[in-house]
Amino acid sequence: MGGCTIEDGSYLDRRFSKKVRDNVHGNIYLDPLSLKFVDTEEFQRQAQTSRSKATRYVFFLSINTISSLTYMVYPGAVHSRFEHSLGVFSLAGEAVHRIKAQQGSELGIDNLDIQTVKLAGLLHDVGHGPFSHMFEREFLHRISHGIKWCHEDMSVRMIDHIVDFHHIDIDPECLKKAKEMVIASTEHVSHKSVNEKHFLYDIVANGRNGIDVDKLVDLSLYTYPYESPISFFGVTFTAHGFDNKKLSARFDYIVRDSRACGLGCSFQIERLMDSMRVMGDEICYRDKDYLTIYKLFSSRADLHRTVYTHAKVKAIELMFVDSLIKADDYLQISSKIQDPAEFWKIDDSILKTIEVSHEQELKEARDLILRIRKRDLYQFCNEFSVPKDKLEHFKDITPQDIVCSQGNGDITLKEEDVAVCNVKIDLTRGRSNPLENFLYYQDFESNEKFPVHDYHISHLLPAFFEDRIVRVYSKNPDLVKTVSEAFENFQLKTYGMKAQVHATPDRKRYRRRLEQSY
Repeated sequence: MGGCTIEDGSYLDRRFSKKVRDNVHGNIYLDPLSLKFVDTEEFQRQAQTSRSKATRYVFFLSINTISSLTYMVYPGAVHSRFEHSLGVFSLAGEAVHRIKAQQGSELGIDNLDIQTVKLAGLLHDVGHGPFSHMFEREFLHRISHGIKWCHEDMSVRMIDHIVDFHHIDIDPECLKKAKEMVIASTEHVSHKSVNEKHFLYDIVANGRNGIDVDKLVDLSLYTYPYESPISFFGVTFTAHGFDNKKLSARFDYIVRDSRACGLGCSFQIERLMDSMRVMGDEICYRDKDYLTIYKLFSSRADLHRTVYTHAKVKAIELMFVDSLIKADDYLQISSKIQDPAEFWKIDDSILKTIEVSHEQELKEARDLILRIRKRDLYQFCNEFSVPKDKLEHFKDITPQDIVCSQGNGDITLKEEDVAVCNVKIDLTRGRSNPLENFLYYQDFESNEKFPVHDYHISHLLPAFFEDRIVRVYSKNPDLVKTVSEAFENFQLKTYGMKAQVHATPDRKRYRRRLEQSY
C-alpha cells in the first residue's frame, strides 16, 4: 500500500525517478512518492523561503537566502530551503544505503526504512516561515506572548496537510515514522515506535549529539565537482563521495553556505564515513577520529561567527524584524502560524508586499525597508563577549538595560532608540562538549563501545564551548555617541569593568557631524 514499497537498487529506482541537478550534490533522483510531495505548492513554496537573507545586503541590494538575511552581506550567499531540502533528501538516502551495505543483514534495514528516512529528509524543513530562523527566533519570539511554536512541529502539520489536501497515497507506517524523524531532535519528541531502529532517527535530526544530514547536506558535497582537496578553517576534505549518515544532516548547510559565501569550503568526510558503525542501536566512530569530529563542530561555530552573526547581518535582521512587527497588525502574519492551509502562503515575498504597498498602515514598516535599500542601517555601536565566569547565570541584555545605564546628558535615550543583539555561538550543546555524547570503538574487530574524554586526546582543546556576545545598535545615527556611552556604563555597572575590546571609534560616534562637514 502507498509509496513506501519501492524496490531497493539504484537502477530500478532511477527507471521510475526524475533527475534533478544540484550544484552541490550533483544528480539527485526523486522517486515517485517523493515527487508527489515535491510537486505541490506547499513544498515549492520553499523556493521562496531563504536560508541566508541579510548577508548579501552588505555588498548588494538584491533579494534571496543561508541564515535568513546573510546574502545581504555576502552577495553570493543565495540559496533557498528548496535546494537545501533536496540536498538533505539525497544525503539521507546515501547515508542509510551505506549503512545497509555494511551492516544491513544484522540491522534489518529494509526498503521501508530507506524510503522513510529519505522522505523525512525531504520534508524536514517544510514548516519553516519566511526568512527561516529569523521568523521563528526573532519575529515570533517578540510577538507570540508566550505561545510556543517551532518549525519542526509545523513541518509535521504541513506534511499531514499535504497528504490530505493532495490525496497522496502513502503507507500509514511510513508517514508516521517520517514525521517522528522530523521532530527527533526536539525536546517534545513523541515516543518512537516499539522495537524501532533508533539509529535511523539520528540521520535527519540528531538529538543525541548534533551530527546529522541536515547540517551535512551542505557540508557533505559527496559529488563535489572539484578533484583537489579544499581546506576550511584548518580542515581539509577530499572529493570522493559523501555518504555519511549522521554526518549528513546538521552539516548540509555548512558546505552549501560556505560555498555560497565564497569561503571555499568543501566538507568531504570520507574518513568518518568509513569508520561509521552502528553498535547498540546508535552510530559510533573510531576513537582515532575524535579530533576530526571536533573540527566539524569547530568549523560550524566559525561559520556562525564569520557569516551568520556578522554585525551588519544582525543589523539588517533587526530592521527586518522591526518591519514585520510593525506590519503584523495590518497583514495578520502571526495569525496564520497555526493553520498549515494559510501558513504555506507566507514566504519571503512578504518583504516585497510591504515595500510596494501604498497603504498608510504599512508606512512605518515600508520606511524601514527603504532604509535597508539605501543602506541607512541601524548603527553598530560596540560589543563585548560575556566573561566566562558570568556565562552560567547570564540573561539576555535588553534595550531597557542600556537606557537605564545612561548618564547625565543633553539627550535622554528611549528604548525605541536602541537595539540589542544577544549572540550565542557554541558547538551545538551549550557549555558542554558535544563529543561527550559520542561513543567510540577501537577497531573493526572490536565489539565494545566506550566514551572518550578530551584530556585523553589533547590538551589544546577548549575548556569552554560557548560564547555569548552582546551587540548594541543605535537606530538613529545621531545617537551613536549617547548609546555607546550608555553601553559602556552598563558594562561598568554589571561587571565592574569595560568588557568591550576598545571604545567606539570617533568616526562612528560623530559620523553624522563628519558627513555634514564635507
